Formats: sequence, C-alpha cells, structure tokens
Amino acid sequence: MIHLSQAAASEIGRIKSKQQPNILFRLAVKPGGCSGLFYDMSFDETIKVGDQVFNLDEIQIVIDATSLNYLNGLRVDYSEDLMGGGFRFHNPQAIATCGCGNSFLTSNQ
Repeated sequence: MIHLSQAAASEIGRIKSKQQPNILFRLAVKPGGCSGLFYDMSFDETIKVGDQVFNLDEIQIVIDATSLNYLNGLRVDYSEDLMGGGFRFHNPQAIATCGCGNSFLTSNQ
C-alpha cells in the first residue's frame, strides 16, 4: 500500500488540475540515479495491462507491476524549504538512499 501525506495529495491535485481533466497520476521506479533506482512521477492518459490503480485522497495513482514490488509501504510527502518545494519519499524497503532522496537501493536489486 502507498501512503500520501495531505501535503503530497494537495500538491499532486494542484499539478493535476493544470493537466487534462481525466489524466492519471503515475508513480514508477526506474533504473538509474546514484543508488540504482529512482522514483518517477508522471501523468498518463491510459491504464496499461498489469497496472494497479489506487485511490488515495481523491487521487488515482497508477503503478506498474514491476514498480509495485519496490513501492509497497512507500510514504510520499511534499514540503517546501528555502531551496523550493519537492516530494520526499520514505521507503521502508530502501536499504540505502542518495543525498537527494530520489534514488535508492533495495535488497531486491
């Protein structure tokens, strides 16, 4: 299960409102980054075969089957600081993360 903080849900909703009305929020894990995997957030118009759809805080989140293995228990937050705003990822499966917090390593890799 994925958890969104109220701040993350509000920010995703704000960004989504600038897109097409029925656009889907997609969360994925892709190879790369300094620790081996990185979080990828995007908008998509279609649900693909194998995708799972979660309804969290009135946000539909679409996750592909491969990414779901790395995201179970993920908590997503959003905060603003002197450097600007950004999403923060807290993944209980990560055994190491890079300084930016968007790249991680799991024992599954």
